[in-house]
Amino acid sequence: MSSPLRTSALRLPAVAGRFYPDSPERLRQEICQYTSKVQPRSFAIGCIAPHAGYIYSGHVAGAVYSQLEIPEHCIVLCPNHTGRGVPLSIMTSTAWQTPLGEVAPSTDIASRLLSQFSGLEEDSGAHRGEHAIEVQLPFLQERKKNLHLVPIAIGTRDFHTLHELGEALASVIGDREDILIIASSDMNHYESDAITRVKDHKAIDRILALDARGLWEVVMREDISMCGFGPAVAMLTAAKILGASKAAVVRYATSGDISGDRDAVVGYAGIVVE
Repeated sequence: MSSPLRTSALRLPAVAGRFYPDSPERLRQEICQYTSKVQPRSFAIGCIAPHAGYIYSGHVAGAVYSQLEIPEHCIVLCPNHTGRGVPLSIMTSTAWQTPLGEVAPSTDIASRLLSQFSGLEEDSGAHRGEHAIEVQLPFLQERKKNLHLVPIAIGTRDFHTLHELGEALASVIGDREDILIIASSDMNHYESDAITRVKDHKAIDRILALDARGLWEVVMREDISMCGFGPAVAMLTAAKILGASKAAVVRYATSGDISGDRDAVVGYAGIVVE
């Protein structure tokens, strides 16, 4: 494990040993199993990666990160599964610990976002037990040793708020190429495999069209239980402003592919936005 960083606070792992191994050696082995040495890797504006336990969705997340050059700064947007804290929660000066070491805060970018968009609030409560950012970090750490993180937990479904967050992200990022926006999201939950695939691809079609409003509308209209659609809407809004011209599905799967249970599954989509 790397030596401690000089930060004012440390967010300890909440799901190590449950969603992913708490042993550094075993964790590295699993990440190696789920990733490949794709060449050449591409620079992306954003991506969507799942956040279930690695046994179920690690191969999808790994496929996404295998495709990408990981920049120094990652803004990771996630849903607020716990219901704790404020609706739009950011931490500006807290390092995150995983079994692979500590991830430094991207304090300057986070502070600029906090001042740019009044909907964001400094808050650790929403992040304390939340898994959806934490599970992304080991994949990123293995690829980028000097990784810096901006964590944002989203607990609102309001399109106007999500759109404004996306606009703020784009404004702060500007023409910088050393920042990646990651929307941490699983897709439809706990319906049959057949229904889930139909619902998921309705949402994926809007993502591939870079249509943030259309994604929000289809999720609401079709009752798609995509937990991270808010992060995806904000990411797509920012990406379109920043000049994104295409999106591609890297891998899609459901939990039924692993468990064999096709009656109640969760969908997982890995998507890159460039």
